Order: sequence, then C-alpha cells, then structure tokens
Amino acid sequence: MKKKVLLMGKSGAGKTSMRSIIFSNYIARDTRRLGATVDVEHSHVRFLGNLVLNLWDCGGQETFMESYFVSQRDHIFRNVEVLIYVFDVENCDDRDMHFYQSCLEAIMTHSKDAKIFCLVHKMDLVQEEMREQVFQERLEELRTRSEPLSITAFATTIWDESLFKAWSSIVYALVPNVALLESHLNKFCHVCEADEVVLFERATFLVIAHASQLQHADRARFEKISSIVKQFKLSCTKLQTQFKSMEIRKDGFTAFIDALTSNTYVMVIMSDPTIESAATQMNIAVARRHFEKLEASSDVVR
Repeated sequence: MKKKVLLMGKSGAGKTSMRSIIFSNYIARDTRRLGATVDVEHSHVRFLGNLVLNLWDCGGQETFMESYFVSQRDHIFRNVEVLIYVFDVENCDDRDMHFYQSCLEAIMTHSKDAKIFCLVHKMDLVQEEMREQVFQERLEELRTRSEPLSITAFATTIWDESLFKAWSSIVYALVPNVALLESHLNKFCHVCEADEVVLFERATFLVIAHASQLQHADRARFEKISSIVKQFKLSCTKLQTQFKSMEIRKDGFTAFIDALTSNTYVMVIMSDPTIESAATQMNIAVARRHFEKLEASSDVVR
C-alpha cells in the first residue's frame, strides 16, 4: 500500500534539509552541504510492513512551481494523501502565498480528501520570546487563506524536537487503523503495569502510537526521545556497531527501549520498584510475537 506525500514550498524554505534529517539520518549541521532540489525527487519509505510512503520532494524555484500548476498539474496532484507545505518564517511573501493557494486549488480538484499540513519553518531565527506570537499570527493567516479546507500547522526548526513532533503527527495521520494499534498498546501497557508505552518507527524513530496510564506535563517528551535516540543510533553507526536496546535507570523510573518488530521499537516506562527488569523484558519478548503477527495480518495498514 503506497501513500503519496507531497513536500512543497518555496526554494530555500528547508524542505530537503528536514527530509534528510527524518529519512536519511542527517544531523542538522550536515544539511548545510545539501543543494537545491531540481524538479521532483522521489523516495520510498516503508512503514509497518506493507505501508510505503511515496514522498515527492518538489523543487521550489518559480520555474518548477509554475510547471506543477500547468503542464504537470494532474501528474503532481493526483492521488495525494498528504500535502506538506513548508514556509520560511522570515521569508514568506505574497508570491509564496500565491503558490500555496494554487496548491490548495489543485488539491481540491485532484485529491479532495488529502490532509494538509503547514510547517512554519526556521523558527530558530525568531527571538525565543516572540516565537509563539509570530507562529499564531502566521497560523491565523494560513487558516484564512486555506478556506474552505482545514489545515494542521506546526512551528518547526531542524535544531530541536519540533521537527520530530510535526513529522510524527504526519505519519500518525497516514496509518489508517492506528486506533487498533493503540488498543493493543493499551492492553500491553496494562499487562506490564507500565506508566507509558510508546511505539516508534524503526528507521526514522518517529512516534507511531502510544498508551499511557499516568498524566505527564511535558507534551513534547516523545519527540525529545526520538531526537536523542536517533542521535545515539547514528553514533553507534559511526562506531560500526548497531543499536539494539537500552535500559535507563533513574530515581523514580526505569525506561526500556527495545526492538519490537522488524519495523518498530518500543519504549516501556516503569515506576513500580517492585517489578523486576527481567519481568518487563520477558513481557516485551512475549509482546514481540503478538505485534509481529498483528503487522503480518496487515490490519494496521488497511
């Protein structure tokens, strides 16, 4: 099952940099050597067995953008599941908005059920105390210009976990029966007597689903973990070794991160000191067989 995802925005907005960090294991400082995208670059990313993201990274130079809406309109905008439009927060002008609205018009014609995500990018260039205000102003304008379509927007930068938060939400929207997956995670969380269980996609370490029995104040904690663990995995690769699992102990909790299926990692958070590590590891091993069967049945991607 292929899901077509369009990644669009003006040249220099940061589309290829974010794609390279999420899908090609770049770190933020290494994206400076990336060149501009020419026309459309295609890539395929496998998620959860037979779910494949067919990502179209569309070059943002005016010549290319104009051809997308004229000679390539049907080819580009047909059968789109998700449109991701990236705005440079410091370089968003009327021309950019014109191209954005042209995208929406084409989407309404050729893929009327597509989900729309707007990423207000390079937020690190805005003074920290002004970021929320600037984002809310951009969001209000985008909602007005997007009518009658509804959009989901995120403030992002390649320098922190905000990028993982946005892309995790995009992936979440692409997994059709994610509620089924979460129901199984909830059962696993209850059986383990865990505080939380989080499921990550194996290659990108994006959050797919989670279950929780306790409230937590930090709503960005999963994305922070995604960023940290992915950097650790890259460090392992540079040392010519592979990351498989880890156990982190601290006063008040223990975190287990382990491979669950061929496509996922799981993180289990425990705070009950009477539960032995071996018991949690055994529960993960038993759950592994169950979730592998669930993926093999393709129920989560139908």
